[in-house]
Amino acid sequence: MPPKETHIEVRDLTMAYGDFVVMRDLNFSVYRKDVFVVMGGSGCGKSTLMKILIGLKEPARGEVLIDGVSLWEIDPAERGRMMRCFGVLYQSGALWSSMTLAENVALPLEQYTDLSKKQIMEIVSLKLALVGLAGLEDYYPSNISGGMRKRAALARAMALDPEILFFDEPSAGLDPISAKHLDDLILELRDSLGATIVVVTHELASIFNIGNNSIFLDTDKKTITAWGHPRQLLAESKDPTVRNFLTRGKANLKEKNTHRETVD
Repeated sequence: MPPKETHIEVRDLTMAYGDFVVMRDLNFSVYRKDVFVVMGGSGCGKSTLMKILIGLKEPARGEVLIDGVSLWEIDPAERGRMMRCFGVLYQSGALWSSMTLAENVALPLEQYTDLSKKQIMEIVSLKLALVGLAGLEDYYPSNISGGMRKRAALARAMALDPEILFFDEPSAGLDPISAKHLDDLILELRDSLGATIVVVTHELASIFNIGNNSIFLDTDKKTITAWGHPRQLLAESKDPTVRNFLTRGKANLKEKNTHRETVD
């Protein structure tokens, strides 16, 4: 197999708000075409890390390299151009409620391209079709379900054919069936578009369904304490915090019951 190509590299990263350090000394690589999962408990800094990776928040220390170029050491204009290679799906979807699905998806194309209105609408219809929303161009976000709104937001995130897609808690608020459909769609898009995907989530089903690489952010230790394929971490990690997260406490409960039976 050919060696994996690094798409995103994080070096010695510290995240902070003023004097309060959220995470420190983060080092990891995201390979091209990865579905890379950033996981950890509530308040560990997952969403803050995503803001740094997409260029919305400057790190307190360290570097983020995209194809070897430092995101935070280039001038703002160049950073803006680099950010156009990113597509972002926010946790709430963040669709404009007063705009139709077509208008939402068309917005980045109108802002950042010189395409004609006809060309834009052709692309909009294609993107909506890719996420299973063909024919719903004139619907408003209030007219469709939560799962469909997430897919419409995904269509908008793909509007500019980004090289990297960032998802912030994509399954949040969805029922299990809708969440599974969204997971399947993410994998289909990775395979068809060849995009690198970074997913911030604490949902175990999604972590195991789509992730092929991951890091675990430990709230107490304020750094990465595990990295690798999520299923491998589940099978091999000896870290009790990681195991507790990946089993939702069932591993610890099993150990306690085994210990109790031995004592009895």
